[in-house]
Amino acid sequence: MGVEEILRLTVAALMARTGERQSDLAERLGLSQAQVSRKQGGTAHWSLEDVDRLAAHYGLSVLDLLAGPTHAVGVLHGATPPLQPGVFASGTHATHVQPLDPPIALPDTAPAPAPTAGVREPVGLCVLCGQPAAEEVDGYPQHLSAEECAAAIAATAPAAPQAAPVAAPEPATDRAPLTAQPVSPPADGPAAPPAPVERADVQPAVPASPAVPAAKPASQRATPGYASGTLVEQITDRVRDVLAEYGGDADAAQATLIKTAIPDVMTLLKASRVGGRYEHSEFPPTQEILRKKSQKGADEIWEGRPKWRNTELFAAAKRGEKIEVTALDMNAAYLSALKCWLPIGQLRDDTSGIHDPKKSGVHLITPADWEHSDLPNPLGNRMEPGELWVSESTLRLLLDCARQGLAEAPVIHRSLVSGATEALLEKLRRALTESRKTALAEGDELTVAYVKAMYSKLVSTIGESSANRELRRPDWMHIIRAKAFANLWMKAHKAHKAGLQVVEISGTDELHVAGDWRPVFPEGRDLNQVKEKSAYILGGKR
Repeated sequence: MGVEEILRLTVAALMARTGERQSDLAERLGLSQAQVSRKQGGTAHWSLEDVDRLAAHYGLSVLDLLAGPTHAVGVLHGATPPLQPGVFASGTHATHVQPLDPPIALPDTAPAPAPTAGVREPVGLCVLCGQPAAEEVDGYPQHLSAEECAAAIAATAPAAPQAAPVAAPEPATDRAPLTAQPVSPPADGPAAPPAPVERADVQPAVPASPAVPAAKPASQRATPGYASGTLVEQITDRVRDVLAEYGGDADAAQATLIKTAIPDVMTLLKASRVGGRYEHSEFPPTQEILRKKSQKGADEIWEGRPKWRNTELFAAAKRGEKIEVTALDMNAAYLSALKCWLPIGQLRDDTSGIHDPKKSGVHLITPADWEHSDLPNPLGNRMEPGELWVSESTLRLLLDCARQGLAEAPVIHRSLVSGATEALLEKLRRALTESRKTALAEGDELTVAYVKAMYSKLVSTIGESSANRELRRPDWMHIIRAKAFANLWMKAHKAHKAGLQVVEISGTDELHVAGDWRPVFPEGRDLNQVKEKSAYILGGKR
C-alpha cells in the first residue's frame, strides 16, 4: 500500500474518530467539499501543503500523520506515544487552518460499539487495514470501502491510559493546554499566565490554532445542485483542453473526443463510484445464455426492440382516409436508460418463479398474450410463441402492464439474478445530463456530441466488445438497452391514455402519433422533452 493510500485511510479514520464530515474538514483546510472528496477518492492528490494543514488541524506531527491510521488515532487520544513528543505541525500553513468551533472533544476511552442485531461475524482480518472484516472479495477478507476500514480502525483503537493525578497550575481548569492560550482578563485585573506543564503529565488534547479562517478562492467554480460537480468539471475541462490542443478547431477536437470517449467515460464511471455503498463486480463469470454464439452472432436475451405499426390506421389510409401524423423524437434515449435496476455481483440461479424487486438479472419466461391492436406489444416485434429469455427491464415492464390490467403476468420459469440497485450509474447519468443541458443552453454542440459518444459507447461496449476491456457486463448492456425500449413503450402508452392515436414506434426514440401531442409531451431537447422530427399525411406522400 502506497503512502498516499495510507494517508487517505488515516484521514478517514481521524474523521470517523472525531465525528467530522468532509464538509467540516474542507472548511478548516480552506478547500471545497468536492476537492476533499477528490483527494480522498483518489482522483486528486493530497499535496505536501495539504499534509501540513492536516497535521496542524489534528494536532499531530507530520510523522504521526503518515505513520498509518492506527498510530494516528492512538496518538490523537493519547493511547499511543507520538514519534516526535512535543513536536506539532506548525509554520506558515498552520496559521491558515480554522480550528473546530467548539474544539474536537475526544473521550478518554474509545466507546465500545453498541450491540447490533443482525451483524455478521467477521470472516478474517481485512487485507487492507488488518482489522476484522465480515465480507470477502475474491476469497480474501476485505472491507468494501476505505470508510469501512477507517471505521474499523477507529472502533478498535486502544483505550487511553489513565494519567496520574497532578496538581493543576490553575484551579479554574481541569487540564493544562498543550500550548498557551489567550485568556480574557477578569474584571479586577489581568490574571497571571499558567505555569508550563510537560506534555507527559497531562491528557493530550487537540491544540486549537489561533488561526484566521481561510477564505474560499474567489475563482472556485459553483457546483451544480443536480449533478456531481467533480464529474461535470472533468467533462468541461476535458473538452476545453482538447479544444485548446487543436487551436480552437472544433472538428479536430470532436474527432479526438469521440475517439477517446470509451476510456473517458470509464474514468468518469470509476470516479462516480468512489464512496458508493456497493462495490460492483466488473468481470463476473458470464452465464452461458449471455455468451455470443459466434463473433458476429447474438446471445439468447430478447431485449424487446419495438418495430410496430397500427394496422387498423394503415388499413384506413389504404381505403383513402387522410390522417395527419407527427413523428416525435425522444432525446438521449440511452442516457435516460442508465437509470435502471442493475445487478451488483455475479448472477445466481433462482427457480422460485417469484420476482424479487430487490434483485436484477435475466429471466426465462412465458409471456401472456397481447390483445390490444391499437397499442404496441411491450415485448416488441417478437412473433415466435413460447418461452424466451428477457432482461430485468422487460420483465418489470410486463409486470407493470399486468398491474394495470393490460395483460396477464408472465410465468417465470428461471432467473439468474443478483442483489440490485437503481442508483449504480446515477451519479454518472446526472453528470452527463447536466453537462449536456448546459452545453445545449450555451450552444456548445462539441460537448453535446462528446457526451452522446460517451453514454452511447458505454452501453454498446460493456458486453463482449474488445473496444472496452475495463468492464464485462453483458447483463448490464441488455438491461440498459431494454430499458430504453421500455421507456419508448411507456411514452406510447402515455399518448394512448391521453387520447392520441399511436401510429408507429420503432427503435429507441421514434414515436409517431395522430392528434395534438403538445399538451401531452413538453417540447425541447431535455431528457424529459421530445422534439418534432417531421409531420406527414398518412395515406399521402411523406
